[in-house]
Amino acid sequence: MATITKKELIDQIADEMGYKRVLVKRVIQTFLDAIVDELSNGNRLEFRDFGVFESKTRAPRQAQNPKTMDKVKVPSKRTVKFKVGRVMQMRMDEAPAAIDEATGLAVESSAHLAPQRASAGANPSRRYRT
Repeated sequence: MATITKKELIDQIADEMGYKRVLVKRVIQTFLDAIVDELSNGNRLEFRDFGVFESKTRAPRQAQNPKTMDKVKVPSKRTVKFKVGRVMQMRMDEAPAAIDEATGLAVESSAHLAPQRASAGANPSRRYRT
């Protein structure tokens, strides 16, 4: 499994779209800054089919130091929760990571990139009604 940096993503988008890298970098950074600003203001961000970002406050709690077994008070803390959207989840399910039996690590394999869906009529862009 490869790690993609923001710079590599910017280069990829700029090459694909034919825009200058500096413009793509500015747009992406502005987008990321807006996400951080909205979450820090306590707002929920919903990107249909991609996922939802929410700011959550963890309650204060009592923990224990495993080394000394002393009780420790952990104060409340704000954190970000991400819930995966439907289309992203479907894409993740279609291409599971292959596991190297010798190392137990995920490896890329073209045999595992084929869709695993049983239904022939499955359309990931189709919305389901409840």
